[in-house]
Amino acid sequence: MKTLSKFIAAVLAVTLFFTTHIKAQTTPANAFRLGIGLETAIPTGTARIGSDFILGGTARLQYGVSNDFAITLTSGAYHFFPVNIPGTNTKYNSYGEVPIKAGIKDFFVPNLYFGAEVGFAIEATDSGTGPKRLILSPALGYASKHWDIGVHYDNFSDNQDHFGLLGLRIAYGFGL
Repeated sequence: MKTLSKFIAAVLAVTLFFTTHIKAQTTPANAFRLGIGLETAIPTGTARIGSDFILGGTARLQYGVSNDFAITLTSGAYHFFPVNIPGTNTKYNSYGEVPIKAGIKDFFVPNLYFGAEVGFAIEATDSGTGPKRLILSPALGYASKHWDIGVHYDNFSDNQDHFGLLGLRIAYGFGL
């Protein structure tokens, strides 16, 4: 956790440095955009015990506060594909996470952005819903008029559990 906190602090410091010297004209001010994305990821932390691959889809609503800064609202679903329990032919239980996140996108150079989102996720299992977890999610990405390609880390935590995913999001976006 300390290493992750230091990494996030370093990314924020670099972002602040670049945003005070270079202004991008990437996201239109006072405009809404919607992006529909496909997500692939690998699990981290305790999620690696029962899963080795994650696939999902997300929708992101974005509002341009200025030409280089936007606020976002993201939701969708991630499915954690189960692996076999060691020494058996039985798989771990299949489950998913339904994230609901709000955040920012700061374009520190044209088309390149730093994103940060916070929210919660609801675990979905075959038997219903599970615990709600806090999500913290930094991201780096490239966005053009229609395409948004980003790498992000989602950290899921609650009182009993702590795990994450390292993901790649490829999205098609359009103005509303």
